[in-house]
Amino acid sequence: MNSSQNFPTHQALLLGTFHYNNPGQDVAKTKGFDILGEPSQLELDSIAAAITRFQPTHIFVEWPHNEQFELDSLLNLHRQGRYFANVSLNDFYRKNEIFQLAFRVASLKENIRVSGVDYYGTEFPFDSMMRVISKAQQDKLQDEFQEGIQRFTSDFDAMIEQGANIAALTNHLNSPEMRKRSNTFHNQLPLLAGDDDNFIGPLLTAAWYKRNLFMWSLIQKKTKKHQEERVMILLGASHVAMIADFIEDHPQWEGVEFSEIYAE
Repeated sequence: MNSSQNFPTHQALLLGTFHYNNPGQDVAKTKGFDILGEPSQLELDSIAAAITRFQPTHIFVEWPHNEQFELDSLLNLHRQGRYFANVSLNDFYRKNEIFQLAFRVASLKENIRVSGVDYYGTEFPFDSMMRVISKAQQDKLQDEFQEGIQRFTSDFDAMIEQGANIAALTNHLNSPEMRKRSNTFHNQLPLLAGDDDNFIGPLLTAAWYKRNLFMWSLIQKKTKKHQEERVMILLGASHVAMIADFIEDHPQWEGVEFSEIYAE
């Protein structure tokens, strides 16, 4: 039997994150975070240096997989020190974690690739599902969703108000508790939505699974193609919560947590 069947041959640094350009762009709406301020920029330098010591050769990010040419062009500009010289960059291109962290790491080591693995061929009809829940008078389920969103928002906002830095926020989002809460929110609660003949909840969860499975498929294919041992997965924390489970179930993959390579 091939030994690679029994022991992990790939390590993935799992870095589930909030979106630096807009922490509230998902279902939960949270406070902003000053990613361009000097303290954050210095911390990002420190985090990037720690990531390079992990020695990843590939960083996978939340960028459309079929728009790789544009991502490569932007990375080349970053490596030349010309990327942020473009004064017309909007908030996404100035602040998002792809450009603030993934590009920062890749510019420190020439052998690091940055690949988009996101897939947008799905819909996430959360608002429609909530209307179905309301019409079906599922008050308890409606409260569970609203309380889940409120709890995440209030916890995250409180950390920002108390001056939490990027590392603290990242460790919070990647804690076992937060991953479990995220997976319950996306994969369990929706299944209860509506009457017996309404399947909007399973359709929503299936779409969520599909998007994450497509990303996980691309990560595996690209890692195998380049015969890489260590990679980094930089995606929204809810995506990483699912991909962490996929990795745990795969005998040839091993997850490495952000807290293992960087101390707050």
